[in-house]
Amino acid sequence: MKLSGALTILGLAAQAVALAIGGKQMHVERESDGLQNIVTYDEHSLMVYGERIMVFSGEFHPYRLPVPDLWLDVFQKIKALGFNAVSFYVHWALLEGKHGHYSAEGVFAFEPFFAAAKEAGIYLIARPGPYINAESSGGGFPGWLQRIKGQLRTRAPDYLAATDNYVANIGATIAKAQITNGGPVILLQPENEYSGSTGNVTGGFPDPVYFAYVKKQYRDAGIIVPFISNDAWAQGLFAPGDVVDGTTEGDVDIYGHDSYPLGFNCADPYTWPSGDLPTYFHSTHEQQSPSTFYSLDEFQGGSFDPWGGLGFAQCSILLNMEFERVFYKNDFASGAALLSLYMIFGGTNWGNLGHPGGYTSYDYGAAITENRELFREKYSELKLEANFMKVSPAYLTASVGNGVNGQYTSSSSVFTTPLWGNGSATNFYVVRHSNYAEETSLTYKFHVSTSKGTFTIPQLGGSLTLSARDSKWHVTDYDLGGTTLLYSTAEIFTWKKFATKTALVVYGGPGETHELAVISTSAAKVIEGTGVTSQSINGTAVLNWQTSSTRRVVQIGSLFVYILDRNSAYNYWVPDFVRTDELGAYSTNIGNMTSVIVEAGYLVRSVYIEGTALHIDGDLNATVPIKVIGAPASTKDLHFNSQKLDFTVDPVTGDWSSTLQYTAPTLNLPDLSSLDWKYVDDLPEIQSTYDDSAWTVANHTTSNNPWGLQTPVSLYASDYGYNTGVLIYRGHFVANGKESSFQVYTQGGSAYGSSVWLNSTYLGSWPGIDASSGHTDTYTVPNLVSGKTYVITVVVDNNGLDENWTTGSDEMKDPRGIINYQLSGHSQSDVTWKLTGNLGGEDYIDQTRGPLNEGGLYAERQGFTQPYPPNLKWASGNPLTGISTAGIAFYQADFSLDLPDDYDIPLTFNFGNTTMNGATADYRAQLWVNGYQFGKYANNIGPQSSFPVPQGILDYHGKNWLAIELWAEQATGAHLTDFTLQAGTVAWTSMPRPAMAPMPSYTQRPGAY
Repeated sequence: MKLSGALTILGLAAQAVALAIGGKQMHVERESDGLQNIVTYDEHSLMVYGERIMVFSGEFHPYRLPVPDLWLDVFQKIKALGFNAVSFYVHWALLEGKHGHYSAEGVFAFEPFFAAAKEAGIYLIARPGPYINAESSGGGFPGWLQRIKGQLRTRAPDYLAATDNYVANIGATIAKAQITNGGPVILLQPENEYSGSTGNVTGGFPDPVYFAYVKKQYRDAGIIVPFISNDAWAQGLFAPGDVVDGTTEGDVDIYGHDSYPLGFNCADPYTWPSGDLPTYFHSTHEQQSPSTFYSLDEFQGGSFDPWGGLGFAQCSILLNMEFERVFYKNDFASGAALLSLYMIFGGTNWGNLGHPGGYTSYDYGAAITENRELFREKYSELKLEANFMKVSPAYLTASVGNGVNGQYTSSSSVFTTPLWGNGSATNFYVVRHSNYAEETSLTYKFHVSTSKGTFTIPQLGGSLTLSARDSKWHVTDYDLGGTTLLYSTAEIFTWKKFATKTALVVYGGPGETHELAVISTSAAKVIEGTGVTSQSINGTAVLNWQTSSTRRVVQIGSLFVYILDRNSAYNYWVPDFVRTDELGAYSTNIGNMTSVIVEAGYLVRSVYIEGTALHIDGDLNATVPIKVIGAPASTKDLHFNSQKLDFTVDPVTGDWSSTLQYTAPTLNLPDLSSLDWKYVDDLPEIQSTYDDSAWTVANHTTSNNPWGLQTPVSLYASDYGYNTGVLIYRGHFVANGKESSFQVYTQGGSAYGSSVWLNSTYLGSWPGIDASSGHTDTYTVPNLVSGKTYVITVVVDNNGLDENWTTGSDEMKDPRGIINYQLSGHSQSDVTWKLTGNLGGEDYIDQTRGPLNEGGLYAERQGFTQPYPPNLKWASGNPLTGISTAGIAFYQADFSLDLPDDYDIPLTFNFGNTTMNGATADYRAQLWVNGYQFGKYANNIGPQSSFPVPQGILDYHGKNWLAIELWAEQATGAHLTDFTLQAGTVAWTSMPRPAMAPMPSYTQRPGAY
């Protein structure tokens, strides 16, 4: 049957009032207004074009990778896992940095993101907020929201009005990309984790009127796919019906919630606290939202890490492959039909877009590293799990049974959750340790009923092993396209029914005994490897073996069982061929999704047929064998990355075998210390000749900010349109000779710093600590001449605006800059203030790099961070020599790269920790590459010292413009140490050379001061 015909039939069936499957009435729901019938759902799963799909998704934020040509790379790496979806946030502050001025162009455009997802075959779950949290500045809120009086995330009229322009614009963009218009968007989430409140909330909490308003905004913008929610925890807010909150006004179509069971403390990554495995998921969902399938819209895929933390390498250990085996399989044991991992790829908080609780890296300890590398074992483990879900459609209609200790096994220390077939004969069993954090192995036998009777497994001898911190799938009566796998204790990676055979790939952990049985009258025949015992028992072929690093292949009639150890399975991939119908590259279980099974090492991106040639595209970082299982009969040649390979064909299996040769390229990277560095004073404001007449006068005597004013005029930066980056204040006063001290309370978010000068005399600094968002400092003032005018210069780092996770707190309005001050011998009004931040404030100059990229330091205001600055007459100066006094220095150099094509070469700038006089030096630095701010380094705080910068920001085939802003927060100055550029995992790749992100060069800025 032609696929499109099948889709039509299934689409009509999806409109029926009810379908009887397995004796259970499953009410097929559409979006409540009947706006479309392509994306439907019931209490078991989502359906696309009438086909049930397990939505296996990961979070990926395009704004954290500002090279649109690399988005396809990330999508392909996610698709290669066996995933079929990506969830993404939209950062409002980047698109409407000025109220009423919405701009989504260049690196902020979404059309290339949607096109890349469609090309890769990835469905999208849109999460545009307006509030997103996401460890981003303001939780995605633009800084100008600090000036509205109404409470954020409530029905306050001025807040709702403030969101209208953004939602109308982003909603219309997403609407064009819905699947109903041929795009990849299948779901939309209005708001985000609208789950907690603090104090008195306008309209009360939870407010269905407010939530209904946000929903209507998106419907009015053209969104017709279903709405989902992500309660921060399972409390049932706005689930369909009035089960929990007693109202339907704010209800979404599909209720879901988030869960981060191991929290965000990466300090002790080898410890799993007791009681943190969520065993309540299924029963709670049945109480809260029985009419929708179980949806985990954010489940832990890593962890954020704060300033002064232990680093994301620690987080990747805490949330490693063992965590995935135990916790994700627990999600499946709870019946999750939508599982979205936060994050699958984190990226970078470039250009000040992060919140103050985190540093530049947003690696998150995710399966794909910040540099887009795949060296973490958790990536490979995730691929095993996702591919099993992809080929197990019976799971979606299975009923979750009661989990018990010992009933299905010989050990009371094994906890088993059954999932009973509902409309199919297949049953699933998830086994784990009763103590989920168990650090020792145990052995057991498996007691199970099948269509052929009850068995104690293994039948042919030995015992099964449950390793430390492990969990496994066991299956019974599992359908392999017409062949029944009676049972298997080995886990299934994938299976495919090809023209002349069916291939089943199973795996186990090191040294484990496993057994499977196939209903067949054919005897088992070992055709590759040794160590497999087989026996025919009552119309079944039973196989028993101990896992080995040597592959074994057993033939049972037309079924070929490929037996692997887990580490070998990591090298297998199941790429799908792209079809010519409306499903294109999207995976489906309708009919036979044409695929091949490939062993090939680092990464397989895609497959296609050209004439009689089978082409496999991917990445390679070592010489490895390649094997192709199920090559289409029409193909006779094999190409990898367009290079033709000689291969052999196994006469029994028909498998193709060859070798992929990897040749490491020669890389010539510059020695950063020996570049021709130029220097400019980045703090001319402390010079006696400095003219601040063009600066903003601090003259607001009132403020809508809930903090209230502690000074005669507001010194809150956002009250004057300065919402990002370093802030500078100049306070003018006439001395009376009674001055002895200057006290100032500044606020810049966690790990911020501040420095103070009186004229050109350095008074001191607050170098910052990880836990401090604000600080009061008292500085000694030297003897001043009565009647003389003086200027106090205060420099305040701004590490981003606070998030607004709880409604009613309005924490996003926590001000930045000077909160209070006192000059002894004077009233506050004796000091008149001016301030600056990024040039133009909300009328920001660099529309290409966006409203957050630049701050208020002199070189940034002038645009000297951009390519081709006017440096001809600048003095020489090297950041590794640095400056000998407190101050801020701007260093600029250029270098050229000429790196080989056809290789993906991740590059990272590394800062060595600087000590002076035996102590850690107090300084901070900003890294600029071709006008993009790609690093904030805090030498005295950490933990980040390595800053990846992607190709497309770095020009791998031309000149690059590098800049360092060095802020010495100690009287003895500061300098960089061991500042280097280093390559990561170098892979031969089929990925095309990415186009450069737009990067306008320096032009003189009118009005720059």
